[in-house]
Amino acid sequence: MLTPMAETPDVLWAPDPDRAGPMAEFIGWVREHRDVDAPDYAALHTWSVEDLEGFWSAAAEFLGVRFHTPPTSALGAVAMPGTEWFPGSTLNYAEHALTGSPDGDIAIVFAREDGLEREVTHGALRDLVARARAGLVGIGVGRGDRVVALAPNCVETLAMFLAAASLGAIWSSCSPDFGARAVHDRFAQIEPTVLLAVDGYVYGGKRFDVRPKVAALRGQLPTLRATVLVPYLDSSATLDGAVPWDEFTATPAPLEFEPVPFGHPLWVLYSSGTTGLPKGIVHGHGGIVVEHLKALRLQMELEPGDRFFWFTTTGWMMWNLLIGGLLAGATIVLFDGNPGHPDLGALWKLAERHRVTWFGASAPFLQAGLKAGLRPRDSYDLTALRAIGSTGAPLSVEGFRWVGDAVGEHVQICSVSGGTDVCAAFVGSAPNVPVWLGEISCAALGAAVVAYDEAGNELVDEVGELVITKPMPSMPVAFWDDPDGTRLREAYFDEFPGVWRHGDWVRLTPRGSYVIYGRSDSTLNRGGVRMGTADFYAVVEGFDSVADSLVIDTTELGARDEGMLLCFLVLAPGASLAEVEPALRRALRSELSPRHVPDRFVVVDAVPRTLNGKKCEVPVKKILAGVAPDRAVSRGALQNPDALTPFLALARGVS
Repeated sequence: MLTPMAETPDVLWAPDPDRAGPMAEFIGWVREHRDVDAPDYAALHTWSVEDLEGFWSAAAEFLGVRFHTPPTSALGAVAMPGTEWFPGSTLNYAEHALTGSPDGDIAIVFAREDGLEREVTHGALRDLVARARAGLVGIGVGRGDRVVALAPNCVETLAMFLAAASLGAIWSSCSPDFGARAVHDRFAQIEPTVLLAVDGYVYGGKRFDVRPKVAALRGQLPTLRATVLVPYLDSSATLDGAVPWDEFTATPAPLEFEPVPFGHPLWVLYSSGTTGLPKGIVHGHGGIVVEHLKALRLQMELEPGDRFFWFTTTGWMMWNLLIGGLLAGATIVLFDGNPGHPDLGALWKLAERHRVTWFGASAPFLQAGLKAGLRPRDSYDLTALRAIGSTGAPLSVEGFRWVGDAVGEHVQICSVSGGTDVCAAFVGSAPNVPVWLGEISCAALGAAVVAYDEAGNELVDEVGELVITKPMPSMPVAFWDDPDGTRLREAYFDEFPGVWRHGDWVRLTPRGSYVIYGRSDSTLNRGGVRMGTADFYAVVEGFDSVADSLVIDTTELGARDEGMLLCFLVLAPGASLAEVEPALRRALRSELSPRHVPDRFVVVDAVPRTLNGKKCEVPVKKILAGVAPDRAVSRGALQNPDALTPFLALARGVS
């Protein structure tokens, strides 16, 4: 494990004690209306996790949650899993996103890599959503039906999502650069009724036609009643059997909202597929509304007039958070394309041009700016910018320093960590908490985040498993096709019953800040693109010449740079590595992503497996990192302990 830092790190950013934003207003409000005296963030956080009902009731009221049917209380059943939030209530996510802002104010700024830009007012967005809603109604879409999109981060995608949500239909999306297998493995599970698709997308100066992929996907989704095509690259683009977007949205209609229960499914996100098909993670309308309002209005202090940007695609949960900026009345800035095209200044130029106040990206993007010697503050006017968000991987100490020096000392560095599982951050920033070099400032309000050792004891200033000891509203209401909740319990609650184990290594400091050291499971996170090993195996083991395989990302715990991605192959009789390797590389590049093409392929006799047949990914990774074999895995728990031999030899060679 890593050695704790002996001294308090430098403070890179300190809050203005006189700032009178939403967080200060909330602290004053709970003092007046709830008789809770929380003079600082630490006290407020303690109350938020010790009195869940009191805190979330206050947050919902202060943040203006619009209940059609009021709840009988803020909290019913409290056990995890199975927590019952705001029982008896009804509401609708889309209503929160689409009401309250003047018609003429800008809701969306859209920019594409090739220079295409568009601004959409709140009035125009409401009209477009109402038209898309009428299109869905015309097809017969209603509460509980699934609407999916193979589409980029653009206005039409957002409008279709909000239209679906307004009806109580269930949304799911994939980025159009996803491989065909990855898309099918996600969408086929939920049996969609409608598919929204584009004709193509732009990335890195190139244009890609995805209509063949869309046509193939339609043939594999028998429940589809309609495919709607957005002519995204070519205004005259068509697809046989698809309804053109303009035709689909041709009918004006009133904008209405179906009141649904608090836990009614809003969207399905997906796990990385480490142990099989990607799990469909179902989040509810209410849980997302209250969690995102809390995050956006209190932790991030977004307000009308702010411009909120995060670089993301529709296949990452940060898209779901980004569009949530509408809940706070902020203008959201949508970008589609390569963040490094034509150079790494592209997004900083975007921030200057559109006066972005809250700029979010992945840690690898910020690290790339550091390595390239970029100094955005010298080339662009970033005076409107007050915060930089970073997630997707731990941001290095050098990355923190670079933001402070090269972007601006006035900018709050908001390193955050959470997950697709909750579509939110467990740990992040607050306007009244300092930023210490290399550390995430605090746990989010309502998030009881601690580090556990293997026995379930809490740790301070030592690396342990990140766990959540109290429920959060945006925890999944279910996994798709998991009627008795077995898979959900196995995913989060098996190791520490009643406590959420997230799968990250974390250190909680005496200051209440956090340091994340990466995944404690075997998810492949290459260049900020997260992919499960099951997705990888589906491609590799689809080859007749491959009998079995094991993929290991050797990136070390806490490492600043990526390690090697190794693929171990058990070849079929008569097959040779020289023959199969080129085809494997091509398939992985096209089906998954270029980032998930291994650095090296190694032939082995067998893949180590547990007694119940699971591949020993984590134990092998530990062995390759130098962990003693008897600490990495119990040989008695393996079907074939001799299969460890080549990995032990490789570890000795590496060391």
